[in-house]
Amino acid sequence: MPARSVKTYQGTRDIDGLKVTVDGRRLPEHYEIKQFTKWGFEWTYEGASPRQLAFAILYDHLGDKDRAIALSEPFMRKVIADFDNDWTLTDAEIEGAIKEMNSSR
Repeated sequence: MPARSVKTYQGTRDIDGLKVTVDGRRLPEHYEIKQFTKWGFEWTYEGASPRQLAFAILYDHLGDKDRAIALSEPFMRKVIADFDNDWTLTDAEIEGAIKEMNSSR
């Protein structure tokens, strides 16, 4: 089995707006799979736009739409709502948050 490449997700907020990337490429919202908002990504609070970001990161990371949808709200509350204006998130941090969420059920 080939080793999975480690991904890094980054978000920045500046005068031009918000930018979210995975390994330097724009992270798609994946509205075609699940749309919580039409306003794009957001973070630092709980709501529909932060949940869209949570879903997009989880879907990209897991490759499983049903699991990404199911985890999007708790992941948004645990991780996305606590981000600063600029943030970085690794695969390992995502896995750690998922494990914590699963163990607290």
